[in-house]
Amino acid sequence: MGALNPERGRRESVDQRADRMWMDLVQEMRVALTGVQILFGFLLTVVFTPRFPELSDTDRTIYVVTVLLGSASTGALIGPVAFHRLVSGRRIKAQAVRWASRLTMVGLVLLLCTLTSALLLILRVAMHDWIVPFLVGAILAWYVLCWFLLPLWARGRYTETETDGSGASGPRS
Repeated sequence: MGALNPERGRRESVDQRADRMWMDLVQEMRVALTGVQILFGFLLTVVFTPRFPELSDTDRTIYVVTVLLGSASTGALIGPVAFHRLVSGRRIKAQAVRWASRLTMVGLVLLLCTLTSALLLILRVAMHDWIVPFLVGAILAWYVLCWFLLPLWARGRYTETETDGSGASGPRS
């Protein structure tokens, strides 16, 4: 990983970069929010189905945990909207982008937990089989690979470094 070629880097001000990063984050949140809203809406209706009273105490506990995780995920993924609205016009967009990004990552981790918990509940009810924890574990590993490990590997593998003139180098942002 050599020094950054100035011809390949973006030429943007701090404000332009914050605007671009905010728009990127908004697009990412749209995808995540659609999924979490559909899942959370479905989860809220389950308690009103005729079969719900037949669930074991363990399955009811898994259901309650799943609903709480879904609610927390929804809050974290919608949080950046409220954050932006409350700080808009204060000339702190770069800081707002950092905080919104953190909330989005928390929301994605909570969504991972929600999906895993929902899958556990559904497979327990559908299969009543010893293999359920292994299936859920395999899907959880797949989520972690797709959502975190692969992007982290790519970030480390393909991020170029640049020098700041003093000889010190750091990751390209």
